[in-house]
Amino acid sequence: MRAVVLAGGKGTRLAPYTTVLPKPLMPIGEMPILEIVLRQLGRHNIRDITLAVGYLAELLMAYCGDGNKFGVNLNYSREEQPLGTAGPISLIPNLQETFLVMNGDLLTTIDYSAMWKYHKERGAIATLASYRREVNIDLGVIETESGWVKDYIEKPTYQYAVSTGIYIFEPAVLKYVEQGQRLDLPELILRLMHASQKVNVYNFDGYWLDIGRHDDYDSAIREFSEHRDEFLSS
Repeated sequence: MRAVVLAGGKGTRLAPYTTVLPKPLMPIGEMPILEIVLRQLGRHNIRDITLAVGYLAELLMAYCGDGNKFGVNLNYSREEQPLGTAGPISLIPNLQETFLVMNGDLLTTIDYSAMWKYHKERGAIATLASYRREVNIDLGVIETESGWVKDYIEKPTYQYAVSTGIYIFEPAVLKYVEQGQRLDLPELILRLMHASQKVNVYNFDGYWLDIGRHDDYDSAIREFSEHRDEFLSS
């Protein structure tokens, strides 16, 4: 099985760390977050992996090499200018089978094999993994109608289904991605929907965290130190 791991972003929200280190190489415990991702993919028999690189690509390539030490086969696709999160797919040759696309900075316990099986059973062109996220509003929220107060909710908590940054695609999606043009994955999903293509959602209720913000990065370090075996056996 094949995967494309997106590792080319600048990670500006984690500055100043990411001025000298690409975000996928940010350490979580004794190893970079990207190494955790690669080892997890390998354990789910997803071993043919392309790293889409750009910013500080040499550091990523020097650390990861051919992927043998992680139990995977790595190759690289390098963008000369930022192409968003979907644009880099257009640069990768021979995407002729079902493939997974994901961000290289995710700490998660998702079962990639189960998601792959679900995607195949549903017969869709794309499947995105979804996670329930609570958002706390530290203000009183007023609901109105025709200028009248309809409801007043003090510091509510809302739940949303959010994208995890993990997708499975059929090769047919490539005709919706222009060669070398900037495109983000949410835009690609909307293009598929507007073209009446079937887009699945795979609901995931385990652990998931994008380390893009300082608070989330600190949380990921704590979670990994306390549940290391759970992540490395995922």
